[in-house]
Amino acid sequence: MVQPSKLLTSFAEGIFNELNAYKRKKEQSGYQMIDLSIGSPDQAPSEEIRKVIAEQVLRDNCYGYSLHGTEKFHEAVASFYRDQYEVELDAKKEVLQTMGSQDGLVHFPMTICNPGDIVLAPDPGYTAYEAGITLAQAKLYPMPLLEENQFLPDFRQIPEEMLQKAKMMILNYPGNPVPTLATKSFFEEVVQIAKRYNIFIVHDFAYSELVFDQQPLSFLSIPGAKDVGIEFNSLSKSFNLAGARVAYVVGNEHALQLLQKLKSNLDYGVFYPVQHAATEALSTYRAFAKENRERYQQRRDVFVRGLREIGWDVALPEGTMFVWAKVPESYTSVSFTYELMDKANVVVTPGNAFGAHGEGYVRMALVQSIEHLQEAVLRIKNSGMIK
Repeated sequence: MVQPSKLLTSFAEGIFNELNAYKRKKEQSGYQMIDLSIGSPDQAPSEEIRKVIAEQVLRDNCYGYSLHGTEKFHEAVASFYRDQYEVELDAKKEVLQTMGSQDGLVHFPMTICNPGDIVLAPDPGYTAYEAGITLAQAKLYPMPLLEENQFLPDFRQIPEEMLQKAKMMILNYPGNPVPTLATKSFFEEVVQIAKRYNIFIVHDFAYSELVFDQQPLSFLSIPGAKDVGIEFNSLSKSFNLAGARVAYVVGNEHALQLLQKLKSNLDYGVFYPVQHAATEALSTYRAFAKENRERYQQRRDVFVRGLREIGWDVALPEGTMFVWAKVPESYTSVSFTYELMDKANVVVTPGNAFGAHGEGYVRMALVQSIEHLQEAVLRIKNSGMIK
């Protein structure tokens, strides 16, 4: 029998795999499940983007290793950041393409962290952060995201010793799993702390184009941010290209050089047709991004209003494709999740899958049609679990 390595055994079994296995078991028994557990877009990219892919895959010269992002892709990223976030980027030095943002987020800690280094990360936070920290053999120090602090880390609660030791800090706004936004004053404080304690900042901006009622705020728009950090952005959620695996990281030139060195030992670049499609998306983003954002906002409004009408007082998310909701006091996150599958045939994700401070919540993804979301509300009502 093949024995797993110590590194592999340090990874927890993914909650999404567990939920999917239980969902399949229910479906095999004849139940029709409504799955709100995974943030995978249910819509296709625009027709124009799909046409680019279709045309490019027929070209004979698109099947070699790309090795890195094309010049046009890098220029499109720089133009997009200038137009959308008022951030100036050197397309040649301050932009690096990745195979999805998770590729970069998981691998980047290995470029600057040594075994035992401290990494400050949000709790609850996206599960890939812990995976990357583990691969680097660094140590995660959780920053609790609490409702009373608007789900922003309270840096005053981090011991001075930890701030002195910390090598890196990970942030994520608009947030996943907690769909809240950062403020300009918060990011300004982050830059100050980074400079004071020599902490490198990694900002996950994957939901940048799914911000409702206000303009998205890039960390790099803060003076001095490029001196102390980088920002990952993705075409997965903003342009429905999740399966295409194309994203990028921008900011500090020296940090990008380190990640590029590591990636040169790991992969051979993104498929050229996907790169061309991503370039098209970034160059012609306005109409599609607006339509996509409005679709999620409409779903949010219908779903949250429905849940409130049946007595579940959930917060109205400011962005992303998620709803972060407290479970009734008689439940834990996990017991609520599995009972909801049994009594309502609705799949959500328990909050503690994202960290200890996610206990008492569940995350629900707005990745179903309005009709299915309304049906989910009706099923939850009829389950009798919300009183």
